[in-house]
Amino acid sequence: MRFEVLKRSNLKRNIVIGLLVVGIISAIILNFTKAKYKNTESIPLVNGTINYSLADLNIVAITIDGKEVDTIPDGNYELTSESYCTVNGEKDNNVKLSYDSATKGLSVTPMTSKGTKCYLDFNKKSTLKDIILANNSVNSGTPNFANTATTDEGVYKTQDDWGDSYYFRGSVNNNWVKFANFYWRIIRINGDGSIRVIYNGTSTIATGIDTIVKNSQKFNSSYNRSEYVGYMYTDGEQHGNTTNSSIKEVIDSWYNSNLASYADKISTEAGFCSDRNLKSGSWSSTREPLYYAAYGRLIDNKKPTLKCGNSNDLYTTLSSSKGNKKLSNPIGLITADEVIMAGGSWNSENSSYYLYNDVEYWTMSPYIFYVGSRSGSARMFGVDSSGNLVWYNVDDAIYIRPVINLSANITIKSGNGTSSTPYEI
Repeated sequence: MRFEVLKRSNLKRNIVIGLLVVGIISAIILNFTKAKYKNTESIPLVNGTINYSLADLNIVAITIDGKEVDTIPDGNYELTSESYCTVNGEKDNNVKLSYDSATKGLSVTPMTSKGTKCYLDFNKKSTLKDIILANNSVNSGTPNFANTATTDEGVYKTQDDWGDSYYFRGSVNNNWVKFANFYWRIIRINGDGSIRVIYNGTSTIATGIDTIVKNSQKFNSSYNRSEYVGYMYTDGEQHGNTTNSSIKEVIDSWYNSNLASYADKISTEAGFCSDRNLKSGSWSSTREPLYYAAYGRLIDNKKPTLKCGNSNDLYTTLSSSKGNKKLSNPIGLITADEVIMAGGSWNSENSSYYLYNDVEYWTMSPYIFYVGSRSGSARMFGVDSSGNLVWYNVDDAIYIRPVINLSANITIKSGNGTSSTPYEI
């Protein structure tokens, strides 16, 4: 009898304990479930961030160009139209996916249903370089640089200090870019993949005073020493770079006012050549005449080059792998060699090629140091209002068309490069 009572007592105690355990577990599960379906969080997703409701969203697959991968790609990638989401096994076209490659953030909207599964397909965005080369056939051989280019001669290939460079020549009309609220003409693709462009103003009108910046400007206020052909110079040195030229001061100021906020899209690798090598002979501050190397290349031999003859004359920023690393801002001027390659010619009018703008403007290529009727004249190549390549004394006042290099990874929002539909950055 005593055994039966104890047995029943133990049974009651076990039942009570069991009910308490079940109650505790149920409470834990209920609280966890509520948190699970109510909390919306932002968590790292491989290289990026996704906003999602816990347990509501599942990334089923990530593919690049149709090939499955384990991580969301880095760099200039975008979601394709092959990306989609399903809700409870059915494709839901109302669920929209977007991806920001800059922040690596993935957005899924709206998130109103549990059981959402998404399939992400990416492809690499085409860079401006890719688009230019896709839209233009590259001519073989080398054009005759003794002649002006008055028709659309398209694109040619040559070498610069970084590798293969592709340059436009003649009356092309598919090299327009809109960047930083200004319009630019593409000179060439640089060997590092960046895009070299020259200023054209606030519209696609190709001629007139609106295609230049500032008022007329001297290259240098001093003129009676050969050093003053330098974009920067040092008294007593052929290739010195301690003092800014007058024109560099103006260009740097313009950059700081107009382009500094777009610096992440401007290359700091590519440079600007102001070749102070001589055609022949030895250098002097005041002995004349001193003919610079561009004189021999462009006037005597008709053979322009995109390679800079001396690294101290290749103006680059501190972060560049080449050049003199003396620039505070990644901006400069066109070279006389680039004018010839674009279709200009020494002392030959050309109102048809794309650099013609009916205004005189500077290059950064030295021409000659010559004494003549005054105590000495440092002279530079420039482009006159008829499109000729000519010379100017450094203390002459003509106009400025700044040149920059857009980053190698630059992509476009829209456009095909024409004046009516420029490439828009």
